[in-house]
Order: sequence, then C-alpha cells, then structure tokens
Amino acid sequence: MNTVPNIGPFLRKRGRQGAEPKSAGQKMPESYWVVGGEYTDTSFAKIASGAEEKRVGPFHSYAEARRQWAALSMASVDNALVRYRIDRRGATQYWVIGGEYTDTSFRTIIGGGAERRVGPFPSYDEARKQWAALSMASVDNALVRFRIDQM
Repeated sequence: MNTVPNIGPFLRKRGRQGAEPKSAGQKMPESYWVVGGEYTDTSFAKIASGAEEKRVGPFHSYAEARRQWAALSMASVDNALVRYRIDRRGATQYWVIGGEYTDTSFRTIIGGGAERRVGPFPSYDEARKQWAALSMASVDNALVRFRIDQM
C-alpha cells in the first residue's frame, strides 16, 4: 500500500502553507554588468575587429559595478575608442551621467557637487544621441566625461 507522507508539520515549521509558483511578474534580484570595449570609431556603435562587447560581472550593487567601470575606463583612458557602460538586468531606462571633474581620475565633480543626470531615455540609441551631443559640446575639455547608465 502506497501512502503519501504528511508534510503539513514540515511546511508549518518553515512558516509556509505550501510552495508558491514563481509568477512572471516576480522581481528578480538586481544585477549589474560593465559592458563595452574598443570600438571602430567614436560613434561607439560597432566593436572593433568584429568581436563582441566585453561583459564583466554580474555585480550585486551599482557601487560595485561603478568601481569596475572606473577601473576599466582608467586602464584605457589614453584610447579614445574604448568605452564602457553599466547595464542593469531588466532595466528599461537609460541615463546620461557625468560632468566636469577635478582631474582625469573622473571621481570628483568640480565644486564637490553631484554628477549631472540627463534622462531618462526609453532606448539606448536615444541616450547615445544625448551622450554624443553633451560630449561634443565639451570636446576640448579633457576633464569632462559622460557615460550612459541603464537603470
């Protein structure tokens, strides 16, 4: 005779009345990726040598991803064709972030203020257009830098 074990006490002990299925709307934990590499030109539309974009991560916080972004960006600061951005899994908005910094470490905004945030934009292409406009407006100032973040 086959019997089904009574798992009610086990479920009550765990504080649940049964497993709930994961719904399509259930929020997944956030994760961030640093994405980029060397591009063919300063439109940053096509990776050089036909390779794929480099993806570093995932990181569990924006701060961790930002540290990695800064390290990768500083390692290639002398190459104008290298660019990285921070992507958040599941993000639907893009922001252009940056400003004029105190030096080429790009850590501290002049005057100690916050980085300028422009957006949100519904697509990466729209954010890239704004990024290009802001970058070109300050092309002669080596202390100005903008990036596109996905949030």
